[in-house]
Amino acid sequence: MSIASTDLFSLGLDDHDRLNKELGGGIPPGSIILVEGDYGAGKSAMSQRFTYGLCQEGHDVTYLSTELTVGSFLDQMTSMSYDMVDHLLDENVLFLHADIGDSNTFSGDDEQSERKELLRRLMEAEVMWNADLVVIDTFDAILRNDPKFEALVRQNDERQAALEIISFFRDIISEGRCIMLTVDPSTLAEEAIGPFRAIADVFIELEMVEVGNDTRRQINVLRFAGMGEQVGDTVGFSVRSGTGIVIESRSVA
Repeated sequence: MSIASTDLFSLGLDDHDRLNKELGGGIPPGSIILVEGDYGAGKSAMSQRFTYGLCQEGHDVTYLSTELTVGSFLDQMTSMSYDMVDHLLDENVLFLHADIGDSNTFSGDDEQSERKELLRRLMEAEVMWNADLVVIDTFDAILRNDPKFEALVRQNDERQAALEIISFFRDIISEGRCIMLTVDPSTLAEEAIGPFRAIADVFIELEMVEVGNDTRRQINVLRFAGMGEQVGDTVGFSVRSGTGIVIESRSVA
């Protein structure tokens, strides 16, 4: 049974771009959204567009980045005309930086004596899960740098490694919240990423396609449970400085 479009979390910005319309009017509450794409495909730009749009619509968002600090996050958002300063000051968005470099800790914890279990720390960070949308960009970096997950991968038990975090995700979305994960599939084995693909309510692939001398980006909608209106199977887009996400073309099979 489809969810009525009025029950969806609108991505907003209808006068700015057509993304909300192309994705059927928004995302269903209680969804896991998986966004896959190789390096440079636009995963961060897309997650930042979702973040800004939902904040503009009055929703709360937690954005956890493995790459950006709050300064670089604000710079990137501003460069795409997504001004997040007021949303940060008004606490509509909680930005967190996951430092998974040499210390393998979340920011704010400078201990470097031992590698932390990042997934465990993630699940225990209760405040970050209170938002309507929780974005983890990039989730594969968390998985690859979690020692417990790595150990199970070495034992060829990737699926077992995914079960605990998937169970936790299901508890979160059962309360009507959404979780958005960005993943570079080239960095994980099929066995490791497969369980997350299987549970995703919304599964989007961002792809770069060579057309002549041009490289074009496109959104391939592989699954969209509970869609409001028709969702395009393939949506062309670009990321422009001063504008943000721009929908270029649409193709429905």
